[in-house]
Amino acid sequence: MKILVTGAGGFIGGELSRRLKKLGHDVVTFQRGDYPQLEDDGIVTIRGDLADAEAVRLAVTGCQVVFHVAALAAVWGPARHFDECNVLGTEHVIAACRLQRVERLIFTSSPSVVFSGDHQEGIDEQVPYPEKFLAHYPRTKALAEKAVLSANDENLATVALRPHLVWGPGDRHLVPRILERARKGRLRLIDAPGTLIDATYIDNVIDAHVAALDVLRIGSPCCGRCYFIANGEPIELHRLIAGILKAAHLEVIKPDVSPRMAWWIATLLEWLHRIPGVTGEPSLTRFTAKQLSTSHWFDLSAARNDLCWEPRISTEDGLQRLADSLTQTSEPVR
Repeated sequence: MKILVTGAGGFIGGELSRRLKKLGHDVVTFQRGDYPQLEDDGIVTIRGDLADAEAVRLAVTGCQVVFHVAALAAVWGPARHFDECNVLGTEHVIAACRLQRVERLIFTSSPSVVFSGDHQEGIDEQVPYPEKFLAHYPRTKALAEKAVLSANDENLATVALRPHLVWGPGDRHLVPRILERARKGRLRLIDAPGTLIDATYIDNVIDAHVAALDVLRIGSPCCGRCYFIANGEPIELHRLIAGILKAAHLEVIKPDVSPRMAWWIATLLEWLHRIPGVTGEPSLTRFTAKQLSTSHWFDLSAARNDLCWEPRISTEDGLQRLADSLTQTSEPVR
């Protein structure tokens, strides 16, 4: 089967492309950058921008399935950049799927599309989108998710997956950022006792995408629906971070910043970064402060029932795999 994966230069997209290739599929990827390592794995790569409707259409040509993983995933930046990539880009993918008569579209979403700033404790997919978002990323991902689910009909089967806080060997964002800050003595953790998060090991995320591929058909129970994806092991965030630090043989950091202090620090940093001439992004934003101060764990029953999926790699096993990968390379992660 010929399958297109957008955003294969990223963590999820790259690992998904390699898994699909190993399963015997004809994999084509579409991303802005040049990633020779994908070609080394026998994967056809196409460079292009989601904002270019014609480029997207050409990439989709001949494919039976599209995994739309690409997104601008950041907590800071101009609104137009998020709208162009996450909303307009998704509209272009949907339009291309229709023009090229693609049978299945699987969208990688995020639990942040329903995050209002409050605790998310055991929530399921019935939780509505909030009226107000704390950042452009969740706002535009929510718009993109709505568009994908609304596109489900008698010609195109669609589904959206919401993996939470993805980590593991190969991650170039979360794990490296934690390790870099720890090594520089700049890692601070929010002290919010009782808050639990359910992060997702990368293999479990890829398993969920492959499971969606296996069950998604016109009229199947998962059509036009979204699903939370996680490890099913809610733990305190500082314990997961401690496990990551231990995997790199670094000293464990204790939480020492109150949620209120984190919020006001983030507010000040955002204000400073709005001053003309100030570049980069704040080291802490209000969206991130709220994310780190509240619980995020989910009822995974729908994914288990409809996708026939089960997280198979525990957090403990994932941390051991991460430690092994860090031992085998001089880089923080591959």
